[in-house]
Amino acid sequence: MKRIVLTGGGTAGHVTPNIALMPSLKEAGYDIQYIGSYEGIERKLIEEMGIPYHGISSGKLRRYFDPKNFSDPFKVVKGYLEASRLLKKLKPDIIFSKGGFVTVPVVLAAKRRGIPAIIHESDMTPGLANKICIPCATKVCCNFPETLTHLPEQKAVLTGSPIRQELFQGSKEEGLSICGFTDEKPVLLIIGGSLGSVVINNAVREALDDLLAQFQIIHICGKDHLDPALEGKAGYKQFEYVKKELTHLFAATDLMISRAGANAICELLALQKPNILIPLSAAASRGDQILNAASFEKQGYSYVLAEEELTADSLLKAVRYVYDERHSYKKALSESTLNNSIEIIMDLIQSCTK
Repeated sequence: MKRIVLTGGGTAGHVTPNIALMPSLKEAGYDIQYIGSYEGIERKLIEEMGIPYHGISSGKLRRYFDPKNFSDPFKVVKGYLEASRLLKKLKPDIIFSKGGFVTVPVVLAAKRRGIPAIIHESDMTPGLANKICIPCATKVCCNFPETLTHLPEQKAVLTGSPIRQELFQGSKEEGLSICGFTDEKPVLLIIGGSLGSVVINNAVREALDDLLAQFQIIHICGKDHLDPALEGKAGYKQFEYVKKELTHLFAATDLMISRAGANAICELLALQKPNILIPLSAAASRGDQILNAASFEKQGYSYVLAEEELTADSLLKAVRYVYDERHSYKKALSESTLNNSIEIIMDLIQSCTK
């Protein structure tokens, strides 16, 4: 039996694509092992899947001054030694890395031991961890056509991001029932990222009565961001966070408003949902969401509303425009070549382990 080591961590976005690959890997007969940080978010997610998990030391490499810059390089070296010992013990045929700083020691150790490594870059331009790993990688997968220009030509493969198949198994009727909605009005779903977004929440609530004239609204607003005054408001259902019910809510949704994290927008693409993207501003990030959103807008998949231009009025205009043009957005989304990412990545894995 061939063995694969998956690695990735730090955020759920560095783990869920690995999880999405697991059913196909099992079907193809691979024994799956996972290397992550000692106590990162990835540990709980992977152990819930019943996959053997191996923790290593992980340190963050920063481009800015921080006192931890003096200690974290030692954590990276320790992680490299631990990863090297693990790979010697596990003897995998291949590594698949989804990113995050925990992956750097694993990919470097794989290179030293002659183990092929495939890495996946979610954003438009490679982050620091993947920049370090690219010279050691056999292939580099990416989500955006523009990313190909930032990668070595002989390694770069446009794949899209692996999407969990359960996202396609929701029931529209169940989603409407969860919210107490009917099928007489379209449904608008707003999701501002795992922690929510105060600026998006405020704009939605300011425009709420106008939006409710046309839509029923599902608002996933983030932890501690519920508005008690809006509980029970007809046609409006707010959640702090949704897990099991999310597939049903997606199935019930006609139009979405979302941040522009790479995994989030790849899910929108796979689900073929007309959408409005409100990327994190450059002041609050390295600008990757702005680039991600611009690519999707250029390809006809999304309408982009800059956070700096977000008001109740601009949001209302954007929602009405995208809903009126929903058929052209659906057409572009349905014609994307990036909706079979799992198949493409599985072909790469199998070609490297023949």
